[in-house]
Amino acid sequence: MDMMTGLLSSYIPIAIFIGIALVIGLALLITPFAVAFKAPDSEKLSAYECGFNAFDDARMKFDIRFYLVSILFIIFDLEVAFLFPWAVSFGAIGWFGFWSMMVFLAVLTIGFIYEWKKGALEWE
Repeated sequence: MDMMTGLLSSYIPIAIFIGIALVIGLALLITPFAVAFKAPDSEKLSAYECGFNAFDDARMKFDIRFYLVSILFIIFDLEVAFLFPWAVSFGAIGWFGFWSMMVFLAVLTIGFIYEWKKGALEWE
């Protein structure tokens, strides 16, 4: 029985952590309802706050440039995500790691120049 209480007592910090997390989570869910401003004006209650009324349905076709810009953003966001761990481990990876990243950056730069020359970044 002594071993069982020792085993259960090792879970007390986890139970405390879960309890605190539940209290904080419930407080963050309940507090906005208690302190929120409850008299919004008619503009706030309107369907759209973007400055213009809806003119078409949500399933309309978008220009392909929206997708190109988003894909380019993802590509260069991933580039930065790869550069951080490379910079941290730069001293341990040696010349092979250095030139591997230079090839990676060169391919991305060539792709960026290609997109630029094709006019994918132009916003008419």
